[in-house]
Amino acid sequence: MNFPENLKYAESHEWLRIEGDEAVVGITEFAATHLGDIVFIEIETEGEELDKGESFGTIEAVKTVSDSYMPVAGEVIEVNEAILDDPALVNKDCYGEGWLIKIKLANPADVDELMDAAAYADVAKD
Repeated sequence: MNFPENLKYAESHEWLRIEGDEAVVGITEFAATHLGDIVFIEIETEGEELDKGESFGTIEAVKTVSDSYMPVAGEVIEVNEAILDDPALVNKDCYGEGWLIKIKLANPADVDELMDAAAYADVAKD
């Protein structure tokens, strides 16, 4: 499995890429693989401020529905419209075109509590 070094990871299998005081959030290859073929994504939290661990949306695969959680606190400032139109983008390119949301970080220091790629790889083995 691929876990890019430039990202931070949450135990709930979301990744975060810092862009100034904002961040892009998606689900990891581990999560996308375990969900299977993703057929529907619902994210209705744009404009909302959410705490770390709160659900920002749901991902529906052929066999299951899973919540996606905020890896850090922040305001959801953008939803990736492309994945709403073509949810399979998450399976095809979870670290690129298949990102889920952009957030404005409530506290940039919170990012330091997330895992690096090596630590997440250990979690994803379990």
